[in-house]
Amino acid sequence: MATTSVLAGKTGPFRADQVGSLLRSAPLKEARAARAAGRIDADALREVENREIEALIAKQESIGLKGITDGEYRRSWWHYDFLWQLDGIERVELDQGIQFAGVQTKAEAPRVVGKIGFSSHPFVEHFKFLKAHTRETPKMTIPSPSMLHYRGGRKLINMGLYPNMDDYYRDLGEAYRKAVTALYDAGCRYLQLDDVSFAYLCDPEQKKMLADRGDDPDHQAVIYAGMVEAAIRDRPRDMTVTMHLCRGNFRSTFVASGGYEPIAELLFNAMPVDAYFMEWDTERAGGFEPLRFLPKGKAVVLGLVTSKSGVLEKKDDIRRRIEEASRHAPIEQLCLSAQCGFASTEEGNVLAEDEQWRKLEMIVDIARDTWE
Repeated sequence: MATTSVLAGKTGPFRADQVGSLLRSAPLKEARAARAAGRIDADALREVENREIEALIAKQESIGLKGITDGEYRRSWWHYDFLWQLDGIERVELDQGIQFAGVQTKAEAPRVVGKIGFSSHPFVEHFKFLKAHTRETPKMTIPSPSMLHYRGGRKLINMGLYPNMDDYYRDLGEAYRKAVTALYDAGCRYLQLDDVSFAYLCDPEQKKMLADRGDDPDHQAVIYAGMVEAAIRDRPRDMTVTMHLCRGNFRSTFVASGGYEPIAELLFNAMPVDAYFMEWDTERAGGFEPLRFLPKGKAVVLGLVTSKSGVLEKKDDIRRRIEEASRHAPIEQLCLSAQCGFASTEEGNVLAEDEQWRKLEMIVDIARDTWE
């Protein structure tokens, strides 16, 4: 497996790659429960986190992955833990959680109570630990800036502080710009923005939800793309920024359905990221036709292996899907991964750790056979 990025002069993505989150280990789950119950302090929890992350890094390296994450082991959520630590944001309890297919998350969210900013953030130290303990490329994942707005819209924003939403979007983009700079200064050269908003906006039910709360669903994607542009406009050329698009991933369930056609041209040509992790593990994601908009110089990581089930896909089926995708975009611009992380929240998807690792090993094997 080649150790260089598929994009010239960039660090990532790799032919065999991963979204980021991994199933939490038993010792970590026990330590987090003990911390929540007050039986251990924060330092004791951190010791367990450090130890388990070191073991996780070694496992990823041993199976041939080149983009290494900390599995998001220090987080409860894939997005909220980052957003809660921005200036001007507080954690609030809600009446209900996010409704997935047949299951609901914990009822909590970020609320804007002050001017949004970035002064310091624990995720910078989290990245430094990851970088210090891998011999491969450390990959950092944070939520896309759109995720602060998408969950609750104006309802979770102090409108006395932000009567004009343009000011809100400007401050959020600027906070992210500072976050990207801080991560770069810490040594990050492979950053991923995790996002559900763009894929959700391909679902008529989600568009209706936005319209019902007073947002313009047809223009919202343009606004979100502008925030991403503001966030990464100053990043140096040697920093790869990718975006992961998801339709929801909690306890192996989902929220949205619909192919990428409604947002494909905007996504590939107005979004200034280097590559896209896109899920195509079920018919809910539609066909590969939107790949025709992929320009030269960018890449798509095909999420063909599901993280929602422990059943191992057949290699020949995945190879056929790669060949099908290559009819719409050059195979040189394609890579392979699971469609999402294995544990977007600390609860994790419904599969065993050994099933998770078998899937990641298979991705490495297929990528080696396909591109080498």
